Amino acid sequence: MRFGKRVRELRVRRELTQQQLADRMGVSLSYINKVENEKLHFGDYPSEKFINRLATELDADEDELLLLTDRVPPSIRQRIQQQPAEFRLLAQLKPRDLRRLVASIPR
Repeated sequence: MRFGKRVRELRVRRELTQQQLADRMGVSLSYINKVENEKLHFGDYPSEKFINRLATELDADEDELLLLTDRVPPSIRQRIQQQPAEFRLLAQLKPRDLRRLVASIPR
C-alpha cells in the first residue's frame, strides 16, 4: 500500500475532511491533498515529526506510516543494528518461509 492511500483511508475512517485534517495538523489543504494523491516532490515529503503527529491525529500506527514513507522506525533500526547478521538471513528467506517463521512466533 502507498502512504497517501493509507492516509486517505485513515482520514476517512475518522470521518475527517481534508480541510479538518489540515487544520488539526497546521498545514494547508493543498498539502494534505498532495500527500493523499502522492504528488509531493522530494523536498516536500513529510518529516518524522509530521508523521508522528499524523499518526496521533488519525489514531494510526506510527511505525506503519514511517515504513510507507521508506523510513525505518527507530525501534526497528535499533534492532537491526544490534543483530545485523540475523536480519540479513531474514532478508534472504523466501516469502513463504518468512510467513512460516513469523507464524511460529508465540504471541
